[in-house]
Amino acid sequence: MNTTPTSSKQRRGVRSVSKTKVPLPPQLKRVNLDAAGIDIGAEEHWAAVPPGRDTEGQDVRRFGAFTGELCALADWLKQCGIQTVAMESTGVYWIPLYELLVERGFEVLLVDARQAKNVPGRKTDVLDCQWLQELHTYGLLRGAFRPVDQVCILRSYLRQRSMLVSYASHHIQHMQKALEQMNLKLSHVVSDITGLTGMGIIKAILSGERDPVKLAKLRDPRCKSSEATVARALEGHYREEHLFTLQQAVELVEFYQQQTTACDRQIEACLQQFEEKSSETPVTTRRHKRRRGIAFDARSYLYRMTGIDLTQIDSIEANTALTVISEIGLDMSRWPTEKHFGSWLGLAPGSKVSGGKRLSGRTKPSANRAAAALRLAAQSLNQSQSALGAYFRRLKARLGAPKALTAAAYKLARIVYRMLKYGAGYVDQGEAAYEERYRDRLLRNLKRRAAELGFQLTAIELNSGQAALT
Repeated sequence: MNTTPTSSKQRRGVRSVSKTKVPLPPQLKRVNLDAAGIDIGAEEHWAAVPPGRDTEGQDVRRFGAFTGELCALADWLKQCGIQTVAMESTGVYWIPLYELLVERGFEVLLVDARQAKNVPGRKTDVLDCQWLQELHTYGLLRGAFRPVDQVCILRSYLRQRSMLVSYASHHIQHMQKALEQMNLKLSHVVSDITGLTGMGIIKAILSGERDPVKLAKLRDPRCKSSEATVARALEGHYREEHLFTLQQAVELVEFYQQQTTACDRQIEACLQQFEEKSSETPVTTRRHKRRRGIAFDARSYLYRMTGIDLTQIDSIEANTALTVISEIGLDMSRWPTEKHFGSWLGLAPGSKVSGGKRLSGRTKPSANRAAAALRLAAQSLNQSQSALGAYFRRLKARLGAPKALTAAAYKLARIVYRMLKYGAGYVDQGEAAYEERYRDRLLRNLKRRAAELGFQLTAIELNSGQAALT
């Protein structure tokens, strides 16, 4: 069992190289001679350099997490002749040090903790940083994906926007709860209580209006429910505590909407900094009608950034495309093939094989935001009269909705990969063409199977003029 050291060197944050570490096989070749390893923590970081690099013989040192100590860590690595650094992606504590080291000119490898699992006997931060340094020296670590800084900035803004929208949605639920407690069935007669009709009626209620007939006159002409129906739904039991709750929920929703609008301005300013690959404007079709979401025309910015129109893909809207781009960037060379890309997203089928037998094809668990956006987009394919829609409905009937959603999202990911990598456009062949190809493939498989069994299939004409096989 390892214990915390109490020597004078240890109190100063210095540790000598552990004598109990297990050496790697001698046949391994050292590929990164100037490599260091850093174990990241919330309050302290432990760094290890190759033996003999430090002039005082202190190859492992402890540094605090304050900015001044991070600068001291970078200076020490520079003095030791370090060029590349490996660190684990621990929470968000790695971000300040990562950004500082990159600015200082170091090559920083962000490592998934699963690649550097603890081995028996390694239970201290000192041994962890030494283990990272040794693995990185032999080239046994792979860096986690991190897009270029410009994309990281865009990603931060979009993640902030997503958080603001999520917070606003919670308070919309609070509005609905307060209305229900007063038996005001507004959510049953309007599709969105934060729309023109809903907010107009709620603001009138908070201003003191209680007559349901007068409140119903605030109904927008486009509302599907009649004025009489809205009036019946607004006959409620008003109580002061519920009105107070409703008032605060409305104010919070409006506040978060204002913050979201400010975030949209930052996102638009960030998109203007990207290099233009096309100065043209994408052709607007009926399917590309603007919907509630980001306050500016994100589709035009995406087209100028990429030179392609990702919204040509059925179920991919501008908001979805922007989210995916902010998570994966524009450089598809990081993934050799579209299958590698799908596997990184966590959408590709698993390959758990043992003894020549496939044990499981389940996809790996993933919290990838781009994959979540593609899964959400795949849900709208159920009503799409396109080839992708027909593909989704066929899988849904055979495998069920959850597996069909994953498979459709995987197909969307492969299309996005090809479009971004090769600059090709997407042309929907239509539901009829897809069904025809599926029927032809099914017939070929039936004929092949019949031939294997010694039979031959022939087509016959039915009364309706259709062909059947016998």
